[in-house]
Amino acid sequence: MDKMKKMEDYVLSIPDFPEKGVIFRDVTSVLADADGLRMAVDEMMKLLDGVDFDVVAGSESRGFIFGMPIAYEMRKPFVPIRKKGKLPRETVSVSYELEYGSAELEMHKDAIKPGQRVVLVDDLIATGGTSKAMIRLVEKLGGQVVKNIFLMELRGLNGRKQLEGYDVASVISYEGK
Repeated sequence: MDKMKKMEDYVLSIPDFPEKGVIFRDVTSVLADADGLRMAVDEMMKLLDGVDFDVVAGSESRGFIFGMPIAYEMRKPFVPIRKKGKLPRETVSVSYELEYGSAELEMHKDAIKPGQRVVLVDDLIATGGTSKAMIRLVEKLGGQVVKNIFLMELRGLNGRKQLEGYDVASVISYEGK
């Protein structure tokens, strides 16, 4: 009798990538397995049990991968949050710091209505910088972030500190970086 696979069993861990001492958690191994993908989406949706929300939003590109099926299954609209210069209509934007440099995220100015309750979705929380930028975008438009959900969390990078005061949940939590 085969034992039931856990979500962690679908994630490949690659040691010393992108640099020595780092264990890279490869989400593409989850996507490449139909059962793993279904489990990932189902487990992320379970994190939303009892959450009252209007909109799902996710950042380019892995936030799209997981956010879209969640929005579809839960019959909610999906709002893409993209890198600067990728959206065709009027946008709002925020800059944020990366480990080496900075980046900018945008969403359409009419994507979130004042008072809407928003769930943010991404594959991974590491330092929390991207997630904090997404929160700032939603709040700039008058929305309220009611939950941040992730497939994986690298606890050693303390991303939750950036998101203090917000509801944060992940399916898998890894100790290290």
